[in-house]
Amino acid sequence: MWEIPFITEEDFQLNIQNTINAYYKAIKSIDIAKFNSNLIDPIKLIFDMKVYNKTPESLIDDEINRQVDRTNSNTIGYFNQNMFKYIKNCEVPKNGFDVIYTNPNTGQKIYVEMKNKHNTMNSDSANNVYNKMLNKLKKEPDAKCYLVEVIARKSQNEVWTFSRNTNESIRRVSIDRFYYEVTGIKNAFKMICDVLPKEIDIAIKKIRAVDNPDNLVFGELNEINPDIIKAMFLLAFRTYEGFSNN
Repeated sequence: MWEIPFITEEDFQLNIQNTINAYYKAIKSIDIAKFNSNLIDPIKLIFDMKVYNKTPESLIDDEINRQVDRTNSNTIGYFNQNMFKYIKNCEVPKNGFDVIYTNPNTGQKIYVEMKNKHNTMNSDSANNVYNKMLNKLKKEPDAKCYLVEVIARKSQNEVWTFSRNTNESIRRVSIDRFYYEVTGIKNAFKMICDVLPKEIDIAIKKIRAVDNPDNLVFGELNEINPDIIKAMFLLAFRTYEGFSNN
């Protein structure tokens, strides 16, 4: 029985399925050209293989997963953001701020920039976000602006002081506090986390029935040479003296 009152199970599933499809798309996007775009080091691969007692296939899988993981971090950011598409009084604009919440009682708007982790912004990007919020408040003095962090240092809703600038309407908020504000339920974020594993399992079973992505890299390496180690050397050193595709 579905017990989360602020989002339907159908909408929750839709967001999860879109996220899983994005994961699969990231896997499909890794072909031999993209795999080698940062120039894979076959000498390191051999050391890793021997020292860690791994197969070349597992090490290549590790590298593919590392490359895909960068894309998936952005995908999870969209998952967290898009949850609010389905929550009353919230919208997710196509551009501008990540989420806009309108308080149904006062009409006050909260403009949100959402980050996955508290340490993902350097000083330049933080400065850009802070100035964006200041500009919004100049146009809408009664509004508030939140930097919402999914992985924050602590549960918080406090003034964001940046470079000695302080504005009571610009705040740094952990995602649990933001869920509380928009739903009125103190443990709303925990409710999401509690059902997430089971709902992902349900979505994966549905999606795998029609779309199980294949790894393109091994097939393309096999075309270079059936011996994966030789294929890796040929891929990295194909223009070097003494290397040829035989």
